[in-house]
Amino acid sequence: MSSFNQRFLWVHFVFALTFNFPSPSISLPFLPSQNVTLFGDANFRNNAISLTQELSCRRHHFSSSPSCSGVGRAFYMNPVRFLDSETNSTASFSCRFTFSIVSSPSSHSGDGIAFMIISDTDLVSFSSGYMGLPSISVNEQDSYFAVEFDTNFDPSLGDINGNHIGIDVDTILSLASVDAISEGIDLKSGRKITAWIEYRDAQKMVRVWVGHSPIRPPTPILVAQIDLSENLKEYMHVGFSASNVMGSGIHSIDHWQFKTFGFISSVTPINMVEEGDCFFCYPENSTIASQQIDGTHFLKEKLVEMAFGLGGIAAFIVSSFVIFLFLIKRKKASVEHPLREDQHCEFQTTKLPSRLSLSEIKLATRGFSRDRLVGEGTSAKVYKGSLPYGGDVAVKRFGKVNACNSIDYLHNPFNNEFATMAGCLRHKNLVQLQGWCVEESELLLVYEYLPNGSLNRILHKNYNSSVVLSWKQRVNIILGVASALTYLHEECERHIIHRDVKTCNIMLDADFNAKLGDFGLAEVYEHSCCDTREATLPAGTMGYLAPEYVYSGVPTVKTDVYSFGVVVLEVATGRKPVGDDGTVIVDYVWKMWEKRKLVEAGDPRLMGKYDVQEMEMMLMVGLICVHPDHENRPRVRDAARILKGEAPLPLLPSCKPRVRLRPILPNDPEDILDVIGDRSSTDEAAYLTPRSRFN
Repeated sequence: MSSFNQRFLWVHFVFALTFNFPSPSISLPFLPSQNVTLFGDANFRNNAISLTQELSCRRHHFSSSPSCSGVGRAFYMNPVRFLDSETNSTASFSCRFTFSIVSSPSSHSGDGIAFMIISDTDLVSFSSGYMGLPSISVNEQDSYFAVEFDTNFDPSLGDINGNHIGIDVDTILSLASVDAISEGIDLKSGRKITAWIEYRDAQKMVRVWVGHSPIRPPTPILVAQIDLSENLKEYMHVGFSASNVMGSGIHSIDHWQFKTFGFISSVTPINMVEEGDCFFCYPENSTIASQQIDGTHFLKEKLVEMAFGLGGIAAFIVSSFVIFLFLIKRKKASVEHPLREDQHCEFQTTKLPSRLSLSEIKLATRGFSRDRLVGEGTSAKVYKGSLPYGGDVAVKRFGKVNACNSIDYLHNPFNNEFATMAGCLRHKNLVQLQGWCVEESELLLVYEYLPNGSLNRILHKNYNSSVVLSWKQRVNIILGVASALTYLHEECERHIIHRDVKTCNIMLDADFNAKLGDFGLAEVYEHSCCDTREATLPAGTMGYLAPEYVYSGVPTVKTDVYSFGVVVLEVATGRKPVGDDGTVIVDYVWKMWEKRKLVEAGDPRLMGKYDVQEMEMMLMVGLICVHPDHENRPRVRDAARILKGEAPLPLLPSCKPRVRLRPILPNDPEDILDVIGDRSSTDEAAYLTPRSRFN
């Protein structure tokens, strides 16, 4: 069955699925009860863990009545390993969860809620309050670590107020605390609050972030220098505790994730351990550790969970299809490659980005105000936005589509970009997708904001400005792009061809590090299917397209290499791919090579402030990457090795080679029009996208 037919039939399945449920307000339970052990007043309620209940009975302080204890706890059923006794190394960890504290209108709020890691679940009593934490210091055989969200002011414990966040180690006297109100967080407001807790053993540092947005704030609210290796035991229990001894309220937990980074030495770079084993990922299919992944069940569960949050059938179809694109890329691998014991939750580490509401995004961009517009392309506009507690973001707003028009809908670049980016694309040289929104015919992707804009703007649009990239910065940019492409071509689970590598799609962060973005044209293949691709109409940007791709319409890794080579030449010379006078940069540099004046092609704005050998090496790497014969082009990985001095210089012919290519597309202009559809004379050619979506 063709790819299009599969997608079209899926839309019909979506409609059938919606009618199996009596109400659009229904939601699915997201945590199998067998993965969590509940104690005291804790219970499952409204698709969340309710740690406490509103107290309907009058009770006395320190009452031990089991029917009205006022204390509830929830722990992951299995202990988690934190210490390797043989190597004496400690695991780093991160935790993310959403919680709410709803106070009873007839009483003071409860004591608060705490995330805790504890050696023995029996250490906590059901009568002492203190958020269910041990009321006295523990002995040497036992230990615990907790981050408390305290809503009860007790000066005897050193509390700063009745609305603070603290870090506790083996005692309820906090080692560090902060006033949550100072950051605009009222713990007792009843609103959902997301918390992120992270411990990096290499730094001996605990960090805590909180916010009402699903995107983590750029700055933690609380930081403490603590060496947990002295307190953590080999195996500990992970969970939550809350109490109502000093008041009455409902303390709820949902969307819980907990992950360790494994056991690493103190010299391991932090960026090498950003993705670790996931001991407990929640809400996404927590039973994955003990059974082979049921792709169909997971597919349906994620689809339905998203569907009922959308307003209207049209928006539902769009979002359902987008999620299907992502899940179908994952499904085959999950069935063919059962998870090993040491990576039993790898599937969850690639969870979908957060869904944001249209109202949140409109507020962040001031209603898509023109003065917030930072880029505009053929398929989307990019706005700078500011999310509460989430910092600056780049909001990519795609052109509106008619969901009832299957052709228009299925071929919208939003679908392709979301499906590609929502997978395992986590790399320091890729623009990171943080969120998305499909609502009221709006298609929106939310990316990290990169303050220095595109490489194209720095190189060309500000040609006469005082901002000139140094030679060191240029080399670093090229190596960054090479690292990103190597990841896409060789290191991803799937074989990803970007198809639109150009300076417009290379963004620069505050330190001018390169990040490759815009995956609207990307194609994803199984590594085993690289030789069985069908020809399509070429897509990309003139000046960056490999000659064989223009003729054959078949994208390969080597067509990306050609585009990368053009970028290398662009960065080295400061010239555009096609100059205002029509000069093609590839031809220009080849001619300088033929004249034995290659270094003279370097950007004059550098004023000679570069290493001559390095300039020659970069230009030669650019030329070998744009070699007319794709078989003579190196892999991007090998090109980077040459630039680093780890491999010999490429052998270039004395002049630009000529390669005869045979087109497979129709030669007759009328036949071409028949292939690409009815286009007016002002329409751009099928393979042109003159301005990047991140321009």
